[in-house]
Amino acid sequence: MGMMSEFRDFAVRGNVVDMAVGIIIGGAFGKIVSSLVNDIILPPIGLLLGGVDFSDLSIELKAAAGEAAAVSLNYGSFIQSIVDFTIIAFAIFMMIKWMNSLKKKEEAAPEAPAAPPKEQLLLEEIRDLLKKD
Repeated sequence: MGMMSEFRDFAVRGNVVDMAVGIIIGGAFGKIVSSLVNDIILPPIGLLLGGVDFSDLSIELKAAAGEAAAVSLNYGSFIQSIVDFTIIAFAIFMMIKWMNSLKKKEEAAPEAPAAPPKEQLLLEEIRDLLKKD
């Protein structure tokens, strides 16, 4: 029973839920970036390089024989993955930079001193009145 309650506490803790949401959003963001790279960025670059389709770039190591598929190094897919990674890494860098700047602003803003308790104010009034006499 103790292990199950520990697991329940762990699973519903805010950090775990936040992490799960981050992973799901990160996966969706990765798909968007992949589409951006594959469908928008690389086609014009390929056109500028003479009509190259990066997904087709490969070196055949062994030709297909019978039912055995060909063995090839697909370096075009690797180039696409590098561009994907660069865009995602830059987006994460910008997000962290933005979050750090917000954190610095919060740290830089001095907190207003707390109002003294009523008892202290009353004692100060009494002190001031006694000084007058």
